[in-house]
Amino acid sequence: MTAHTERQHLVYTAPQLFDLVADVQRYPEFLPWVIEARIRHRDDSTMLVDMTIGAGPLRKRFSTAAVLHRPHRIDISSHDPLFDRFEQRWTFEPATNGGTNVEYHVDFKFRSRVLQMLLGTSFADRAIATMSAFKHRAHRLYGRKS
Repeated sequence: MTAHTERQHLVYTAPQLFDLVADVQRYPEFLPWVIEARIRHRDDSTMLVDMTIGAGPLRKRFSTAAVLHRPHRIDISSHDPLFDRFEQRWTFEPATNGGTNVEYHVDFKFRSRVLQMLLGTSFADRAIATMSAFKHRAHRLYGRKS
């Protein structure tokens, strides 16, 4: 099983960062390994998404379900046959000195040993790149704050 947690303090508000992460259909614009993201259903508290990820010529499509606890947390899971286990959690806690403490946790295991070997390590390592990509996206959308 592969798990990783990434934490950062960002100068933006919890609602801004929540909205940024919940804007799944925009992921292909700033996450290079996300080829496609399509929302099948969305209401105030849930979202069902079909996503295609890729590295080089390898492409894999899977489905996720997200529970939205605006503006503090997003819990994402997948019962797709591609995975034995897939969970992500984003938390957004307002910091006492301003801004927001953001935590991104991912825990997954591909069903296929071959996929785990090919994508597992790079997928886990991408937790750092994911947090960085969202930080840069926030800078572009909300401006750089000091």
